[in-house]
Amino acid sequence: MTGYKHPGYASSLAEFGKPLELPKCGGWILKRDIPGTSYFDAMGCYPLFLCDDWAQLVVDIQNLMGHLISITLVTDPFGNYNLSMLEDCFQDMVKPFKQHYVVDLDLPILNFVSDHHRRNARKALQNVAVELCPEPLNYIDEWVYLYSQLIEKHQIRGILRFSREVFTKQCVVPGIVMLRAIYNGVTVGMVLWYVVGERSYYHLGAYSPIGYELKASFALFWRAVEYFVGKVRWLNLGAGSGLDSNVNNGLSRFKRGWSTGTRTAYICGQILDPTQYSNIIKSKHIRETDYFPAYRLGEFD
Repeated sequence: MTGYKHPGYASSLAEFGKPLELPKCGGWILKRDIPGTSYFDAMGCYPLFLCDDWAQLVVDIQNLMGHLISITLVTDPFGNYNLSMLEDCFQDMVKPFKQHYVVDLDLPILNFVSDHHRRNARKALQNVAVELCPEPLNYIDEWVYLYSQLIEKHQIRGILRFSREVFTKQCVVPGIVMLRAIYNGVTVGMVLWYVVGERSYYHLGAYSPIGYELKASFALFWRAVEYFVGKVRWLNLGAGSGLDSNVNNGLSRFKRGWSTGTRTAYICGQILDPTQYSNIIKSKHIRETDYFPAYRLGEFD
């Protein structure tokens, strides 16, 4: 019970919804108010839904029928499920969402890191030192400052606009790994990972303007790969930015240069109360859309 599987991680997201355990499968979801109504729906915890027993997820979904309006989640690409199992659980929507870049650490690092990334990592490591932060909470000030720079740079809104309170809770979740890049005694970049079993999931990274200039991200990822060798089998670097699957955006190119392949994350949805779902759609005058749930169309614009 570490990282995204740990109840403490779900609790860290309580400002976005009430954490609910799915007792049969051992996963966690967030119960949310549906604006303008007295009803609730649920979503999986950001960024991925993980559980212990995927075969029991269908039972938990059935037990939610009539209690919530709908549920939506994005599956862990390393989950022990197949497409048929997902379609049994989520009869309203199961579709590929994003390709996650993954690293098989049984392979030597020089066999898969691109030439471009190796050159940038060597150059960055000439200027910055990278160190493990054994007590991440002790570095919360540096992290929150760097993340505020990221929020401003990319005008982040919604669930990714994490507060200091969220990060304070996430920094003490078992399985967290924090690395920082230092230049002239100042932290210029940091990355957060979560270890779950034989896998480590890249969670978030943030950099100062000097960190970007010095390409601190390359130094941090190089050291992260080195650190996890022998500790886990797989790294999940996540996907590109945004809600689409654009493999040519900058973040996708960066992650692809470290990866040994990809795995698919699926977005899944189930209407749990069809009558009220339809009533909400009508009351909000929602146009025809593929977005699910339809009454939340535009929530991440």
